[in-house]
Amino acid sequence: MKARFHLPDFWGHYGVNVVFMTMLENCPEYFREGVEIASVYGSFPQAVWNGGRNLRGVYDDKQAQKVMHLFNEHGIPLRFTFTNPVLKEEHLYDPICNRIMKMADNGLNEVIVNSPLLEEYIRREYPNYKITSSTCRMITDIEKVREEMEKDYHILVLDYNLNNKFDLLETIPHKERVEVLVNSCCDPGCPNRGNHYRLIGQDMIYYTDHMSIMPDRPFNIYNYSAENEDNNIKCHARERFVFDIFKLSTCVTPDAIWDKYIPMGFEQFKLEGRTSSKIYIIETYMQYMMKPDMRDRARVLFMQNLERNGVIRL
Repeated sequence: MKARFHLPDFWGHYGVNVVFMTMLENCPEYFREGVEIASVYGSFPQAVWNGGRNLRGVYDDKQAQKVMHLFNEHGIPLRFTFTNPVLKEEHLYDPICNRIMKMADNGLNEVIVNSPLLEEYIRREYPNYKITSSTCRMITDIEKVREEMEKDYHILVLDYNLNNKFDLLETIPHKERVEVLVNSCCDPGCPNRGNHYRLIGQDMIYYTDHMSIMPDRPFNIYNYSAENEDNNIKCHARERFVFDIFKLSTCVTPDAIWDKYIPMGFEQFKLEGRTSSKIYIIETYMQYMMKPDMRDRARVLFMQNLERNGVIRL
């Protein structure tokens, strides 16, 4: 039995994930059966290919290499969220994105794709990468999901709106290659989701252009496009905490993973939270990966180790 979890953000949550990785290695008795870290996903700053969540900061090559080597030496891939849906030909040759791809091109690290244009470029220029089909593609037609599974993808991340529709899930082939997004904070059937992805993608383009021209000046999206401000979409979903998400019809609870999904043949599970607080990440990890009767002890141990390593202050 395997429960292979894909964890959020090797950059912003670097310290949390390193401590958690160490805890899994040293204290396996705290964890549910079969828990593994399949990847840590995200992006480095100033990567115009990034999508799904906004990312700020300055790219640092030495720090990027440090992050990659630390996870990779433990056998954990970095999985790049290169899912910007509004890329053009000119963005394919972005120096930072191509530097990242060359640096991490070791056969272990992976890429999540959304744009057909970028996917074609990566397959041609960086054929060693395992490629994941992104949930940002929003494929909710089960027949199209089955078609996607027959393509050359390492993993397909299922649209969260298909969660818990077990009559449809049963018909998907190669379930071991289907990744279930278990804790999406979005409203079920959210009508703004696609537009939100596009706005975030455009925001990344504006931000990387700004940093290449005026790196010492603060970035303000309104200087580029008043229509593109991410917060113009009134999204209350960002305010949801772990236990609020449990109430959504699209949520896959921890017990459901072991009681329903794993017996069906699913073994890949994505935890959302790239831009969430450390408290949110800590509790999400406790709820989803720890044995229920060990959560309290595990939470204290985890937070103590985070404090010792300077990740949080208590």
